[in-house]
Amino acid sequence: MLSYIFSANFLDALLRMGTPLVFVGMAAVMGGKANILCVAYEGMMLFAALGGAIGSAYTQSLLAGAALGMAFSMAVAMIFAYFVLYLDTKPLLAGLALNTLGTGGTVYVVYLLTGMKLDTSSLPSLKFPAVDIPLIKDIPILGPILSGHNLMTYLAFFAVALVWFLLKKTRLGLRIQAVGQDAAAAASVGINVRKTKFIALTISSIFAAMGGMYMSMGYLPYFTANMTAGRGFIGIAAQNLAVGHPLWTMFFALLFGASMAVGNMAQSYRLPSQFAALMPYLITLIGLVIMGARSKKQDSLTAEAAMKLHTPAGAK
Repeated sequence: MLSYIFSANFLDALLRMGTPLVFVGMAAVMGGKANILCVAYEGMMLFAALGGAIGSAYTQSLLAGAALGMAFSMAVAMIFAYFVLYLDTKPLLAGLALNTLGTGGTVYVVYLLTGMKLDTSSLPSLKFPAVDIPLIKDIPILGPILSGHNLMTYLAFFAVALVWFLLKKTRLGLRIQAVGQDAAAAASVGINVRKTKFIALTISSIFAAMGGMYMSMGYLPYFTANMTAGRGFIGIAAQNLAVGHPLWTMFFALLFGASMAVGNMAQSYRLPSQFAALMPYLITLIGLVIMGARSKKQDSLTAEAAMKLHTPAGAK
């Protein structure tokens, strides 16, 4: 097991498993910065995965497939935004309903198009190509690690830089964060809170779509029922553990990807397949326990400092 972890094959598996998690993690960062409790990323990913697969199959164009996948994901985000931002629906209930729609609705569409309920393998879907980086690909050891991955993997790391730049260096990013921190104060200076949150949701739906399309156009060359398998929730967990920081969200997303790779490897030792599915959630629980302990310690230190500040001099 240790020899596998320290091999190029493990790093390749880590990136394959971590790519959709990085994308949905960035989606969760955008939603979190706007203070939107959105758990509908699973539904967005599923519809995007289906849209990308059928779009590329019927048009034989990667761009057309990607456009349809993004359109499907954005449609889910708009439905969520309408119910939550305009009808004041409970965001958790709206998100769970859309996830359920994604699970069942995609299977129904697959059945209508192919007569099958499991996948779209009968359709000639296209797949994003692998990218060989010039010069780097010829470097021993380092070349197989950094080069030859799917195009979407490199776009995932670009997405991290894009989200960081958007939030830190643009007026829109600052407005999104202002709305998320204090909506009333943002509205008092003329910021349209609903519009800003709607834009944040739209951007997050694009990142979620990229993660979903990687599943059906990169990880696999076709769509299968419920192929995201909880990755939307794992991306949200990565964002929560990172407290909304894009770079740390990427780190935790890759950590979850590594746990999936280890879990898959463990199956060769005749461990049950459920062990692979358990690993990301186990790491999430461990991370939450660590964060809770740290937060409790910081609160106690803050309370102790406040007591010292308000204690009169000379008092015991």
